[in-house]
Amino acid sequence: MEYHRPVLLEESVEALAIKPDGIYVDVTFGGGGHSARILKALTTGKLYSFDQDSDAQEQSKKLEGPTFQFVRANFRDLKKYLRLYGIKKVDGILADLGVSSHQFDVPERGFSTRFNGPLDMRMDADAGITAQEVLETYSEEQLHRIFGIYGEVKNAKTLARTVVEKRNRQPLETIADFKQAISSCTPKGKENKYLAQVFQALRIEVNDEMKALEEMLEQTVEVLKPGGRLSVISYHSLEDRMVKNFIAKGKFFGEVEKDLFGNEIKPLEAVHRKPITPSEEELLQNSRSRSAKLRVAEKKEEREGK
Repeated sequence: MEYHRPVLLEESVEALAIKPDGIYVDVTFGGGGHSARILKALTTGKLYSFDQDSDAQEQSKKLEGPTFQFVRANFRDLKKYLRLYGIKKVDGILADLGVSSHQFDVPERGFSTRFNGPLDMRMDADAGITAQEVLETYSEEQLHRIFGIYGEVKNAKTLARTVVEKRNRQPLETIADFKQAISSCTPKGKENKYLAQVFQALRIEVNDEMKALEEMLEQTVEVLKPGGRLSVISYHSLEDRMVKNFIAKGKFFGEVEKDLFGNEIKPLEAVHRKPITPSEEELLQNSRSRSAKLRVAEKKEEREGK
């Protein structure tokens, strides 16, 4: 199975300002494109790449060598697994928050609206609840919240009600069943975009993606060395807002906290004022890059007296 070229490859790796003897983490191995690029820049350094997907683990075998270690784990356990390898601090962390195009291309994973397959959508196919379980067991309120917040679906309330009505009459077992069940809510002429939003909402819920992202970002501050870089590519406004707030304020909601002397307590500093987006050329070559935004931050030097 061929993996596609990763989005913002050069820009995101360049943003790490790689030292050949440094220690780096790619928290989203996926098809391994970013990892392969980082490894090229290392001599005596080491790269730890995380992914909870067994297909990614298979793919990682192509990069085996003394400078590379694959870690089959969710990135929310970043600190714990680095500790297992005796690593306390790293020089840079890269995260590409998109679902790897490979996962979209395997019908039985249930990520894609293009194929019929089971309503699964788990990133780790051996753990957790499936999209089918979410659709068949969540209350109308819960479904309304997921579709509205995670999918930014305009008619989220109607959609949730429709799902509940339909599931009472017949089981929702496959993607085709689900599409059929919600066809009355799907705007004509905009089917693909609508279904993509609905599927995104389910995928985020099934994989607890927002909470996992929060936990991972908080840990980056603890494991980055002063001067270390964080490079994050996001694909939808929810994720991007979270990354942006965390870089700007050191937290996800509310205002920046201050110490006794009125100095802002924020561990990271944005390297660019605005996010980096794909070039015209990349947009033409890869439609998946359309919504991608790269944000880069540097861990501040620790202040004296702290």
